[in-house]
Amino acid sequence: MAGSARRREYPGARPVLGLDIGGTKLAAGVITGDGVPHGVIVQPTRTAQGWPAVVERLFTMGREAVAAAGLGPVAAVGIACGGPLDAATGTLVAPPHLPGWRNVGIGRLAEDAFGVPAALQNDATAAALAEYRFGAGADASTMLYLTISTGIGGGAVVDGRLHLGAAGNAAEFGHVTVLRGGRRCSCGRSGCIEAYGSGTSIAERARERLVDFPGSALAEIDDVTAADVTRAAAAGDPLAGLVWGETVDLLGAAITDLVNVFEPDLVVLGGGVTRAGAMLLDPIREIVAAEAMPPAAAAAKIVLAGLGDHVGVVGAGAVAHEYARPGHHFAQQVTRV
Repeated sequence: MAGSARRREYPGARPVLGLDIGGTKLAAGVITGDGVPHGVIVQPTRTAQGWPAVVERLFTMGREAVAAAGLGPVAAVGIACGGPLDAATGTLVAPPHLPGWRNVGIGRLAEDAFGVPAALQNDATAAALAEYRFGAGADASTMLYLTISTGIGGGAVVDGRLHLGAAGNAAEFGHVTVLRGGRRCSCGRSGCIEAYGSGTSIAERARERLVDFPGSALAEIDDVTAADVTRAAAAGDPLAGLVWGETVDLLGAAITDLVNVFEPDLVVLGGGVTRAGAMLLDPIREIVAAEAMPPAAAAAKIVLAGLGDHVGVVGAGAVAHEYARPGHHFAQQVTRV
């Protein structure tokens, strides 16, 4: 976890429970006011079981996490999940990564299960809040966060305020159009950056082009992943290098647009694809520096996320901390310390 003298802690806050719902894994952990996770438990989601069974197992994980943390009762429950969702009512509307989860009142179910207030928020928005308060964004005023993983999500803190939008689902940065009429995206549109920059797309595009590169090292792999493409590109493989070059070029274009719109002092990149490190970060920085409008280009620093693999559960906990504070809610001003 990133250490920073400017970490925005919740002083005197009671511990809260964070629940992170992903398409492939569930996580539960107790998060203290300094953003530190305790008693974290991770399990596969197993969506084929159906949402009632998955939710029951998630809540069992939550109870086990509270017991393992040994910090006593929690003050609130925060839930992070991909949208679309209705944060005001605590309802998962129809997340595409969770087939069959339609209008699931997860907030009410969590309140009934744990006997404390519960708050639901988009997972990338929750992660943005966590990075702003406890991670790489602890010195920022206006910060953009992009998670580049199976898909691409995002969140924004604008002048100290978590930006949620009119319906609470703002900062869908993965659906910025970078190539009109391009590849089909999971959202149903074409040419979104998620259709080019996500781990899913990186792997798909490499597999599609194998027929033209029979000598590629990727041809020896049964089911090519984004990590395989990254490693092969670093080793000089022509196919992997082509796919990776297209990926960073279009990610750079999308982030340039976001920098022009928001003029942030910080852009934080997280998610599995960012394990590529400098291979990803350096070309994106170069593109933004060359193409963003001044003075936005000079103002925006682009860094990797600081919270690591626990960012989802810490983000859920940050949402709960915002909710549990007297007179405050995560939709209001994010208090600075």
